[in-house]
Parts: sequence; C-alpha cells; structure tokens
Amino acid sequence: MRVIAGKARRLKLLTPPGMNTRPTTDRTKETLFNILQPGIPGCRFLDLYSGSGAIGIEALSRGAACAVFVEKNRAAAECIRKNLEFTRLKDGGQILCRDVLAALGQLEGSPAFDYIFMDPPYGRQMEKKALEYLASSSLLGQGGTVIVEASLETSFAYVQALGLEVRKRKEYKTNMHVWIARESGECDVNSSVSGEF
Repeated sequence: MRVIAGKARRLKLLTPPGMNTRPTTDRTKETLFNILQPGIPGCRFLDLYSGSGAIGIEALSRGAACAVFVEKNRAAAECIRKNLEFTRLKDGGQILCRDVLAALGQLEGSPAFDYIFMDPPYGRQMEKKALEYLASSSLLGQGGTVIVEASLETSFAYVQALGLEVRKRKEYKTNMHVWIARESGECDVNSSVSGEF
C-alpha cells in the first residue's frame, strides 16, 4: 500500500498487524481521489475508522489543510502515527484513539469538515450510527460531503429521513463508495457508476 499522489507520492505505508482492518486497495483509492481531487487542496478532512490512515494521509499529501484520524484500535493508531512521521505529514494530522461517536462528540464545536470519510466494518450498521450523529452535527457543514465505503449490499434508504441525500455511488467488484450530503434539492442519485476493480 502506498501514497498515490502529491508530496508523499510513492511512499509505502505500514498496515496494522492482524486482520482487524481492511485497507482500501491502491486502485480503489486512486479512483476515489480522482473524483475528490478538485476539492482537496486546503480542505478539512476527517478520516473515521482510519485503520492505517491511508485515506487521510492521501488527502494530506494532495494538499488538505488538515486531517483528523479516528481509530480506537491502539495498534492501528500507532501505525497511523508512524505513517504520518514517515511521510513527513504529521504537522497536518491529529489522531484520536477512541470510539467514533465519542470522537465526534469531542470534535463538536470545531470548524466543519469539507470531507468526512468512513470505512467501518461491514454489516454492523456502524455507518448508520455515525450518519445519525452527523445529520444533526455542525461537523458536517452545508457544503460538506460524507463518503462511506461499504459492501454492495449496504442500504442507505434511511438517509433521507435524516435530512441527508445520496449524491453519488461508485461501485467496484465487492464494495462501493457512497457520497452523502445534506439535502439540497439537487439530488444526483442516478449517477451510479460501476467499476472494473
């Protein structure tokens, strides 16, 4: 696993020991950031269920002003710290080693994030709990976007009841990225794109 582009381009990243994390593949990460890139420079980035920190580090490498990493597993949080040091991006990063909902409560009152990425364990509805919190939180501003990495079977039919809407889906062989934002009346749900990954 490596940084795809930017200041830390091509640098290899450590991954946490064991099988408790599921790193986003380089090809999937590259596709994701090809879509996000126009909004990355100068943005505030929140990486929930961070694992190795690869997504937030990619954002920092590409010019994000800051990235906050939330990972409750201590070994994984230490891996993020080492990766930030190795890539020389630690000045822009903050690590919160705690549960996602507790971390969101701790961050409340901070400026809103432009992008909130989450890659929780599949099939446990952890993304739903986080979205329920974010729907009424100032951490997700009107112009902010949540990107959820989820299994293809994951339903987001409930988000409209939260005052949110699905803006885009990018499907891969076994999973997908789903873009979610506050309702604006300009829903783009039909921009579902399949990938060959």
